[in-house]
Amino acid sequence: MAKIVHLISENGTRMEPQNWDDIRLFLALAREGTLQGAARRLGLGVATISRRIERMEATLGLPLFLRRQTGHELTDQGAALLPRAEAMELALQEMRREAGAQVEIRGLVRLASIESLVAPVVLPALGPLLAANPGLDVELHWGTATVNLHRHDADLALRMVPPERGNLTVRRLAQMGFGLYGPAEGAPPARHVTWPDAPSLAVPLAWSAAFGARTAPRLALNTLTAQVQAVRDGLGVAVLPHFLAREAGLRLLAARLPDGAPMERPILLATHAELAASRRVRAVAAVIADHVLAKRHDLEGA
Repeated sequence: MAKIVHLISENGTRMEPQNWDDIRLFLALAREGTLQGAARRLGLGVATISRRIERMEATLGLPLFLRRQTGHELTDQGAALLPRAEAMELALQEMRREAGAQVEIRGLVRLASIESLVAPVVLPALGPLLAANPGLDVELHWGTATVNLHRHDADLALRMVPPERGNLTVRRLAQMGFGLYGPAEGAPPARHVTWPDAPSLAVPLAWSAAFGARTAPRLALNTLTAQVQAVRDGLGVAVLPHFLAREAGLRLLAARLPDGAPMERPILLATHAELAASRRVRAVAAVIADHVLAKRHDLEGA
């Protein structure tokens, strides 16, 4: 939509409203001094510029330019209005800069994530968002301990355990599938690579126990990266996410528990309800959700 501005004469009288496009033409012609130069600057036709300058002069009731063989020269009236037109141009530029700053997403978002999703999902999701918004800061924590969003330990949490309390918004994005994996070649080792005992790890520990981990030699490691490497090095077998084990070239030994039950857990994105309207939190949540959904097939399948 065209912007309407007002020119003020030297004696303070307000002139007729002017379309910003006409002011832009006036400035271009004043700076270039010729219709051809103004036409090149603006990408318009010479006849268009000439016609609209004449219309502007008629509307204002003032001659703005002297027409000479060498070009167009500002009249005294036109020269008097030039600073006002330049001030309008500057104001419009500042308004555009301010609008751009308002569009930019700024501030800090604290995100708690599942370790297995940091490298394949979270970082690729955040890359374009951070590049487009230099004022956005993200603080990323990963671990197995439950994050208390109600206590504002984080603004967002990507987890496999539903929150037990708090005024939260929880979105189920996908299922993460698991299987028992061993080294790519050779007989499966007798040792089990498992998690250290902790209440937050009850489910994967129970899965390992179902395959005999409680009575077998064990190697307890508290990161999935280390567990994958241990199995790849032939130190043991482990219950691992399918997509990580596939990438490491490990051999699937069992896709289900001995009783036939599947090994899978939900991937949940939880946000404190008080932050639902925050642009920065919504932006981070949206790109992470999109990346999880895009990789849903890989995350779920064996």
